[in-house]
Amino acid sequence: MLEGALRLGRIGGAALAAAVLALAGVGAARAADPAAILIEDWSRQPTGKTGIPDGWKGQNWGSPKYDFTIVSESPTKALHLKSRDEGSTISKEVKVDVKRYPLLQWRWKVVTLPRGGDSRKKEADDQGGQIYVTFPRFPSAVRSRVIGYVWDTTAPAGTIVKSEKTGTVTYVIVRSGDAETGRWLTETRNVYEDYKRIYGEEPGEEVGAVSVAIDSNDTHSAAEAFIGEILFRKP
Repeated sequence: MLEGALRLGRIGGAALAAAVLALAGVGAARAADPAAILIEDWSRQPTGKTGIPDGWKGQNWGSPKYDFTIVSESPTKALHLKSRDEGSTISKEVKVDVKRYPLLQWRWKVVTLPRGGDSRKKEADDQGGQIYVTFPRFPSAVRSRVIGYVWDTTAPAGTIVKSEKTGTVTYVIVRSGDAETGRWLTETRNVYEDYKRIYGEEPGEEVGAVSVAIDSNDTHSAAEAFIGEILFRKP
């Protein structure tokens, strides 16, 4: 009886160990395959920090002022962007497979739209709120594919138009006009489907960068916005 009990104990212990390992494997798999990929929520940025946030890079063209401030706004923190007759863009390197994580979700509040801004016109190519998704392709300056999700002053929501100013950029007008300015809004776009609609094929590369921008230099006016959490998620 003792021998049998010991044998059963050994079997039970082995089964328990196997079950623990299996559960650990499931946990590791879930950790390795999360439901969402957070790009930024500004929570680790010091409140009051100005200029380019930690972990982001500035642009290599023009004369940006980076009038940016981390503020306690939205549910947690947000990036407050201002522009007066200039344009500022910051970018964060990422790796996101939009076939697995097709949905881009972000929160924003636009306060001031650039007067007369219109994404369809080179001479008025300013927007109050801008989120860009870059698919890098070599040579990047001429072959990368960039989708810009913007809040335009004039161009109607739903418009998809290639930038007359920057050949690698195609705009998707998410919102237009000032009817909903001053309010926090959550947006969701299926980047995978937008890519196929714009380029006529599936993306062959991962997202390599996400950018946040504001500009008013073409219209010689001003713009102001807040950007909250940015993430990619599964459907």
